[in-house]
Amino acid sequence: MPFMEQMKKRFQLLMFLLWTAEITAVAQQRTVQNRPYTDLRPFHLGISVGLHVQDLEFVNIGEQTVVAEDGTSSRQTLTTDQDRFDMGFNVGVLAEARLSEHFQLRIAPTMYFGSRHILLHNLSVLAPNGSPTERRQTMKTVYVTAPIDLIFSAPRFNNHRPYVMAGLTPAVNLSGKDNDYVKLKRYDAFVEIGMGCDFYLPFFKIRPELKFMYSLVNSLDTKHINRMEDKGMLPYARSVSDARAKLIVLTFYFE
Repeated sequence: MPFMEQMKKRFQLLMFLLWTAEITAVAQQRTVQNRPYTDLRPFHLGISVGLHVQDLEFVNIGEQTVVAEDGTSSRQTLTTDQDRFDMGFNVGVLAEARLSEHFQLRIAPTMYFGSRHILLHNLSVLAPNGSPTERRQTMKTVYVTAPIDLIFSAPRFNNHRPYVMAGLTPAVNLSGKDNDYVKLKRYDAFVEIGMGCDFYLPFFKIRPELKFMYSLVNSLDTKHINRMEDKGMLPYARSVSDARAKLIVLTFYFE
């Protein structure tokens, strides 16, 4: 699959950057370590705050049969896409267990608050200016997630320690209305990969992390069209058969 190939390439890039950071660290001069025993604890807690953007990858069905109010039918082509990105924010807590010198297991319940802007086009019905008829939808989204991540860290050097991570994230979507053109399922699951670095300060440790999340299942609630009251919205709601949720997340962990 193209996505799996992209994930593989990203993971290889992360491993190369981690190796490069480790080689660079060897050439640096050692300094006094802050909190030298913090990574030896078998278990520790923390909090997280961050920013993210959300995206939806749609599969459009193309041409479909549209029945008008007078009973006549016609073949029309409608498309759906997300036309822009808005920044959202996320907050959470974390619990991390030390498995070995280089591996940690992390559980980090997190809430994501964001929005998606959906643009729907009817290519077969033109507006007076000659452009396709369009409809818009602002989709406010609130996810409650519980990611389970495996972290591989390079050896600590001075007061920093780079790492790569991968994991699975079950999620609950708390938003969505039946009268929307596009509605997402209540439950979802993501695969995620990323990279970050631990910075050891005198009184706490901070960990900036950048990760990519991709839905493993069809996120689209295809049954919501049966509950729509405005039948004029049905052709637009039926224009897609599959939607995959994606997030790019920058998080700061404090421990």
